[in-house]
Amino acid sequence: MDTFIKSFTIISFLTYGCVSATPVNASTPNIIIMLMDDMGWGDLGVFGQPSKETPNLDKMAAQGMLFPNFYTANPLCSPSRASLLTGRLPVRNGFYTTNGHARNAYTPQEMVGGISSDEILLPRLLKKKGYVSKIVGKWHLGHRPKFLPLEHGFDQWFGAPNCHFGPYNSSERPNVPVYNNSEMVGRYYEEFQINRKTGESNLTQLYLQEALGFIHQQSLSRKPFFLYWAPDSTHSPVYASKRFLGRSRRGRYGDAVMEIDDSVGQILSWLSTLGIEQNTFVFFTSDNGAAVMSGPNESGSNGPFLCGKETTFEGGMREPAVAWWPGHIPGASVSFQLSSLMDLFSTSLSLAGVSPPNRTLDGLDLTPVLLNSHPNNTSLTDRPIFYYRGNQLMAVRLGPYKAHYWTWSNSLEEFESGINFCPGQEVPGVTTHVQKEHTMQPLIFHLGRDPGEKYPISVLSMEYQTVLRRIAPVVKQHLDSLVPAAPQLNMCDLAAMNWAPAGCEKLGKCLNGPESLPWKCEWPH
Repeated sequence: MDTFIKSFTIISFLTYGCVSATPVNASTPNIIIMLMDDMGWGDLGVFGQPSKETPNLDKMAAQGMLFPNFYTANPLCSPSRASLLTGRLPVRNGFYTTNGHARNAYTPQEMVGGISSDEILLPRLLKKKGYVSKIVGKWHLGHRPKFLPLEHGFDQWFGAPNCHFGPYNSSERPNVPVYNNSEMVGRYYEEFQINRKTGESNLTQLYLQEALGFIHQQSLSRKPFFLYWAPDSTHSPVYASKRFLGRSRRGRYGDAVMEIDDSVGQILSWLSTLGIEQNTFVFFTSDNGAAVMSGPNESGSNGPFLCGKETTFEGGMREPAVAWWPGHIPGASVSFQLSSLMDLFSTSLSLAGVSPPNRTLDGLDLTPVLLNSHPNNTSLTDRPIFYYRGNQLMAVRLGPYKAHYWTWSNSLEEFESGINFCPGQEVPGVTTHVQKEHTMQPLIFHLGRDPGEKYPISVLSMEYQTVLRRIAPVVKQHLDSLVPAAPQLNMCDLAAMNWAPAGCEKLGKCLNGPESLPWKCEWPH
């Protein structure tokens, strides 16, 4: 990997020697979506992280718009990423399981399924206006050939199809491949090292250079571009390059955040250097809440919110979010609009002047909020936020209120074995370790005065009855009109793993896999 970095640096130096570009037509702005992995709402200084170790992201917020009420579409990585690129809830795009009630599911190496060919992803639609699209980093929407990014509208890819778990014994489970476009160029823990003992890896630097090179290439070609930048260093096992290891007061996870922050700063600075910052819309957020079950050395902070990743409490689904577009988005502004990762699909199409596809979408077009000339805009669209695990609607937020129709964190068996999705935050009757139904009498919280979801509003109060009368018809309408897609995350097979990806022959990295013996995947939570 060091050789790869050195080669890329030389190419970059020669290519970037003359930095001059003319912006493309302002009616088709460039779009950059930065999606972090397991980064919590409370990990940014601008959201109150006391160490103040994210100066570039804080500056981005000072120059752009902050979204304190921004949500993912699912508290787990794969479904949330599918929703970002389709603008649809996982229950609509098929990224869920029916193998057990209210179970989260994703795409480990043994997963047979992936993103359905029936789904229309954002880069495919942007092609209508001549956009060139690249994904850098983690894909996680299926690793078999028909599911990979270049089969779904992306023109370029540098990254991996799965999480960076490992290292593995290649006779039992292959290490995850890293792709350059349609062919692998190595594997994690082999050509692309991650030191599990020290946490050292240069992957974030590779992902940064890939982003900078793509931006420069497209600025010279004067074609609009879509960059989906998805580094994964903040996902356990967390990692950072040598320059950042040991720098943070927050431990190794903080080191990873500092390197991400530095990379964001370099990307925004590069846009300015190229003179295209006023024609480039940038949005920064995360795929789900911090993985608090991973412990303090491997996990971020969800601020004042309850629990974290894999749960439908606020800590699992409320995300840090910053929009940046100099000359268009008013600086130092805050929008309290209830907004969602799925909104980035509709918003990107609106910015590009592309009509949305003829299908049910769950995202809003945020351009009226983003481009409002008045900071701290209070003209908000009244819309619900739906919280799902699998195909089960768990909770709904409307205005400042949230109603839980089902509660559970993780199973009692897991909890007693030391796996805790809500460490230090057990709330009796709320963070339940059995799936508890509240359909007839949902638990309702006012998130403005109780962001930690600790004090349910009394069912005897007038406030409860008033809120329930507002939320109940919204839930009914949603469920009555819902047409779930066929679940894509039900079947597993060891033969489906990354044994012999395209390009393995050139590298001598092909492995012999086992015979196909499919089974129903097990999802404990």
